[in-house]
Amino acid sequence: MARIQRIVTTDADPRRVHEYLADFTNATEWDHGTVSCELVSGDGGPGSVYRNTSEFGGREVEVMYTVQDVTYPKVELIGRNGKTSLHDRIRIDEHGEGSSVTYDAELTSSGLLRLAAPVMGLLFKRLADKTEQTLAQALGRL
Repeated sequence: MARIQRIVTTDADPRRVHEYLADFTNATEWDHGTVSCELVSGDGGPGSVYRNTSEFGGREVEVMYTVQDVTYPKVELIGRNGKTSLHDRIRIDEHGEGSSVTYDAELTSSGLLRLAAPVMGLLFKRLADKTEQTLAQALGRL
């Protein structure tokens, strides 16, 4: 298992930030690895499913994400791709006149993929470092 946490601050209003991040199709703007993201079922609320295509480790990977919670100030999704699962938790808090966004993500693999956990963890950390930058840029435009 690999887990990362990044905190990004912005001058944007917390409710506006939540609205933006709760629409997971916006991941193409703020998540460095996301190539495409589309809502395939539901209305964006709990139980909705998104098809996310991301570049990870030099190749494109499709992950089906299911929304767990989008109640302010939280956004929580579970992603699955074969023997790999992701658990993304985002929390938006007031920070001065703006917002503080805590992005917490966990990557878990089972079966033979567990053997690659150290390499996947390193790739996951690098992706998180880049996503921290793209998330800050996207929120700065709100």
